[in-house]
Formats: sequence, structure tokens, C-alpha cells
Amino acid sequence: MLNFKKALFYSAMSVMVISTPANAQDANVEGRVVKLEKEMKAVQRKVFPDGAGKFFEPEIKPDEAAKTATTPSPSAVSDLIARVDSLESQLAGLTGQVEQQGNSAKAMETRLKALEAQAKTLTAAPVAVAVEAQATPVEKTPVAVVAKPATPAAKPAATTTKPAATTAAKPSASRTAAVAAVAKPSTGDGFADSYDYGYRLWEKKFYPEAQTQLEDTVKKYPKHARASFARNLLGRAYLDDGKPATAVKIFYDNYKGEPRGERAPESLFFLGDALVKLDKASEACEAFGQLVVAYPAEAKGRLAARLADGRKRGKCK
Repeated sequence: MLNFKKALFYSAMSVMVISTPANAQDANVEGRVVKLEKEMKAVQRKVFPDGAGKFFEPEIKPDEAAKTATTPSPSAVSDLIARVDSLESQLAGLTGQVEQQGNSAKAMETRLKALEAQAKTLTAAPVAVAVEAQATPVEKTPVAVVAKPATPAAKPAATTTKPAATTAAKPSASRTAAVAAVAKPSTGDGFADSYDYGYRLWEKKFYPEAQTQLEDTVKKYPKHARASFARNLLGRAYLDDGKPATAVKIFYDNYKGEPRGERAPESLFFLGDALVKLDKASEACEAFGQLVVAYPAEAKGRLAARLADGRKRGKCK
């Protein structure tokens, strides 16, 4: 192609030299050469685009980067499709998990509300019974006094009855001595000393005294890091004292009020245990089921044996 261009150029120059008089060549040769060069460039752009990359470059060249981007290789397209498929699959999985968690949360909230309503119902009745039991002896004594106002012997009888009731309400001397024998910790840590003393009373089966001590602990240190321990043990003191209805409320409040507390899983288990003792098997099974959902590690770990026993007693499926 280079030789052809040279030949064409020299042929044109020869024609110009032959056809031009000698005296005009010097004056016009430069202008004609310039003109010829322009025309040759025009012809070359028409006939030989890009001039084989040796003489004349095109005025507008395609962008190599754009050319590469618009014509990706088959392997790149395949990789992109695979990545899109993977992202779609992951998105679908995440969507499914979110929906499952939402359904579980709704079911959990429903069960919690049912348990809360049950706890309120159960605690209301025992309180009324306790008030009635306390009021009965007080009511009987005045009736006996009014029934025999004229008899002199009736007054000493009434006087004798009152001390008897008072004596029965107080703990025996032996019990008082046994409670006094329980050592009170004195480490300088208010919560630890109060809780440990309540624990020692509960451990010795002095349940009423343990209840009083632990209630005082909870009132003094409601926001302590280990308050969950105190509330849970308070519930156990009532449960072991044969008062499961009161224990139900304490266990439920401890679990609901501090679900991340260290003894929240235990409170949820003992909530179910108390409901079993109240012949509320279906509610107890709900509590045991919630324990598995909310605290799977504890349900399979430290509470596994207790949970299995509780489900067996509650005849849970």
C-alpha cells in the first residue's frame, strides 16, 4: 500500500511538471503540491480508511474501553448471570427467615398475653382466700362476746381466747431459735448479704422468713445486676411453701420484666411447674414451650432434665 501511494504521488507530480511551462513551475509548484496533498488525503480517506495506520489517522477513533465494555466476553456474561442468580437465591432465603421470625414473634406475644392474663386470674383468688382466712378468727371473737353479755364468766373466756390466737400466730420458741441460728453474712456488699441470708433461710426450709427477707432484698435493690436471682428465689420460696398461685405472678414478672436476666429461664420453667401444681396443664405446656423457643441453649443444657420432668408431669405433647 505504501508503494502504491508513492507511485500515485510521483505520477501526479510528473504530470504537473510536464504540463507546466518551465518559467511557471517555480511559482506554482508549491501551491499545486499543497493542493494535491489535500486531494490525496481526501482520496486516501475514501479509498484507504485509516491509511493502514501509517500515514493518516482517522479524525474520530472508536473508544477501545467502550468497545470492550459493550462487547463482554462470554465468560464474563456467564459469571454475571451466576452472581445474579446467587443474589436472588440469598434474597429469597432472607425473606423467608424474616417471615418466619415475624410469625414466631406474633405467636410468642399471643402466648405471653395469655400467660399474663392467667397469672392475674390465679393471683386474685388466693389473695381473697387469704384475706377471708385472716378475717375469720377476728369475726368469731366479737360474736362470742356479744352472744353472752350478761354472763360474768363469758368475759374471762373471751380474754382467754385472744391470747391463744396470738400465741398460735407467733412462731414457736424452737423455731425462733432455729431461725436465729442461721448466720447472717456481713461482707459489706448490701445486696449479696441480703440475698445470701434469704438463700440460707430458704435452704433451711424457713420459707416465710425467706419470703420476708427476699422481698426486702428486691425492694432495696430492684435494679441490681443480680436482682433476677433474688426474684426467682422469692418465687421458689412461695412455691415450696405451697403457694403456687403467688409464685406464678412472681415468676412471670421476673421473666417478662427482665427477659435477659440470668435467672429468667429458670423463672419460665418454675412458672410452668407452678401451673402444673395448679392443675393448669395446658398453660404449663405453653410456658415449657416458650422456654424452648426463648432459651434453646438452657432448655438443652442446665434445664434439660427439669424440663423433661415438667413436661412429663404436665402431660405435654
